[in-house]
Amino acid sequence: MKKLIVITGQTGAGKTSLSLQIASHLKRAEIISADSKQVYKEMNIGTDKIDDMQGIPHHLLNLVEPDQTFTVADFKKRARQKIKDIQQKNKVPILCGGSYFYIKAVVDGLVLPQVAPDWNFRKKKNKLSEQKLFEELKDKDPRRAKSIDKHNKRRLVRALEIIEKTGKPVPELNKEPLNYPVLMLALKIEKEELHRRIDKRVDKMVNKGLKDEARKLLNNYNRTPLETIGYKEWEPHFKEEKSENQVIEEIKTNTKQFSKKQKNWLKKDDRLIWVETFKEAKERVGSYIKN
Repeated sequence: MKKLIVITGQTGAGKTSLSLQIASHLKRAEIISADSKQVYKEMNIGTDKIDDMQGIPHHLLNLVEPDQTFTVADFKKRARQKIKDIQQKNKVPILCGGSYFYIKAVVDGLVLPQVAPDWNFRKKKNKLSEQKLFEELKDKDPRRAKSIDKHNKRRLVRALEIIEKTGKPVPELNKEPLNYPVLMLALKIEKEELHRRIDKRVDKMVNKGLKDEARKLLNNYNRTPLETIGYKEWEPHFKEEKSENQVIEEIKTNTKQFSKKQKNWLKKDDRLIWVETFKEAKERVGSYIKN
């Protein structure tokens, strides 16, 4: 059985809940996490890592230490193999998460340039505004500048990093797409409700011990936690430069801004079927599985 269901959407939209509902409904599904931060060990509360899997197998969680390199290419390789393994058991893999570039890498089979991260270069570039990074990219690689999301600082820095390390423009991404149709669902949610959920989600994280988790990560590692919403905001607090309440509000604001960017990325892919309820998703899944 060659089937794959994708469930994506903005942070806080309810992807995890929907994936569990769909998996329970199918009774023969396994879930693959498509989250660029949940692959890291020790980063649990701040990434809202699932703690109740309801007996459903979950994959690609807790793969590497927070200071280890884990690229989109690494994810694509592991996810594609896991999809194949699940299908060979006559089960349905559900690829669920908000890291949409990771999802596209799997579904479209993006062939990505193999350039190791340069953390000093990234630290330097991350101090610049998105506008300055975009202008630099336009100057060095006009073709890539036309296709990149100019508001995605991470992608801008990565493009400049590739140019810096190879001495060449960013190569066009070749594709090795999956050879069967994929059902791609995106959760639709009103802005006001999403913001309410994000506020509630952050407060829950804080109550579960986010501050202590952030302190431990920032003390022990100097890479991934410093780039991650939910962790990086605490550093000024630990230096007694900001109050705890200021940090919490900043996490909420940053999460809302990031969720807006997620929506903009998702809207560009017309393969996505937007659903609001489990009932809608279940009907789409039912039709897909039968065909």
